[in-house]
Amino acid sequence: MAPSPRLLPQEIIRRKRDGLSLTPAEIGAFVAGITGGGVTEAQAAAFAMAVCCRGMDMGERVALTLAMRDSGTVVDWRPYHLPGPVVDKHSSGGVGDKTSLILAPALAACGAFVPMVSGRGLGHTGGTLDKFESIPGYQALPGLDRLARVVADVGCAVVGATPEVAPADKRLYAIRDVTGTVESLDLITASILSKKLAAGLEGLVMDVTFGNGAFMATQAEAEALARSITGVARGAGLPTVALLTDMNQVLGRTAGNAVEMREAIAVLRGEAPDPRLYEVTAELGAELLALCGLAADAAEGRRRFDAAVADGRAAERFARMVAALGGPADLLEHPERHLPAAPVVRPVFPARAGVVAAMDTRAIGVAIIRLGGGRVDTADRIDHAAGFSSTAAPGEDVGPGGRPLAVVHAATDAAADAAADALRAAVTVADAAPAAGPLIPLRL
Repeated sequence: MAPSPRLLPQEIIRRKRDGLSLTPAEIGAFVAGITGGGVTEAQAAAFAMAVCCRGMDMGERVALTLAMRDSGTVVDWRPYHLPGPVVDKHSSGGVGDKTSLILAPALAACGAFVPMVSGRGLGHTGGTLDKFESIPGYQALPGLDRLARVVADVGCAVVGATPEVAPADKRLYAIRDVTGTVESLDLITASILSKKLAAGLEGLVMDVTFGNGAFMATQAEAEALARSITGVARGAGLPTVALLTDMNQVLGRTAGNAVEMREAIAVLRGEAPDPRLYEVTAELGAELLALCGLAADAAEGRRRFDAAVADGRAAERFARMVAALGGPADLLEHPERHLPAAPVVRPVFPARAGVVAAMDTRAIGVAIIRLGGGRVDTADRIDHAAGFSSTAAPGEDVGPGGRPLAVVHAATDAAADAAADALRAAVTVADAAPAAGPLIPLRL
């Protein structure tokens, strides 16, 4: 539907360009034009730039988010008579961030229903959808009907957004990607929440990362994004809590698609998890269980979450979800039979012995892309086996002949050599490491 004559696209753009607040009707008309074709690509780009430069107030952000949600299908869970709340989690991105792989089935084991609509890798960060596509046969884009059936039966489904979900966001995001407006706080907020609201959620937890492996480099920038998202979500009727989490190092011991899936499976199977990875995952779960009424408070939520992982109920939900979406029924028991393995696997040692003092986490993410574990172009095919495992954390001893910086997984010796050089350049080895800051410094 094209905007009415009284709501011409160029007039809406002009008003925002001049720093005026747009009404919900103006925003709704413009978004309808993005979806229906009444707004040209040039006009959408001009609108994005005007918003990027002038900003939006909270009312405008809510109106934009709701209009983008309503540009496509909004899932109605009432016909399924679910006996628990419909919830989800979203992360602003990082390197080695595999929390969703553990979180979704654990929440389902606690009585929640989790239609987790996830994305592919963006920039230097990995994508949850890419990790699940390392599982042979897994249908990551099943369509809304199958998504709803799996969620109702199993309790969780980790999938990608279908064309019916917030199509205005898909078109606007593609334009933002090539016009220097990706960083707009207003547009980031609307992009994230329009898809979450379209999933018919009753509760959302946000993991807003900061540091050299995140899109938000500083804690202050992450806090601004978290406050924007929680404010807009609540204004749109979606209870939401946000945690700020440190991404100045790889989260967990792996970075890459299949290697991260192996680490997540190991956690679900009861093998000793990396403490930072488990703490972030469990705290996200604890907050969400309290938010949606499945726990009296976060402390009880944490106890329920820990129990679901420890007694195997989370693992059982994971296995059922994978099978229901076309993956192997015995993935949990035999991941080595199904997940792709790289032909070249070898340790990467530092030039000197010492302690890991710091890491350029973004550079490690870029190294994985160059290994083939991410995309340079949207049409690129991913090598799901590529990545790093056994990654040393800050404060740990490494050295030639001792503990490696990591183990590289590559398609060729030449690719492994290049990744090893990149890893050595990204990790600072010194005589001592500085004290680490808090892993979760703020909850909103």
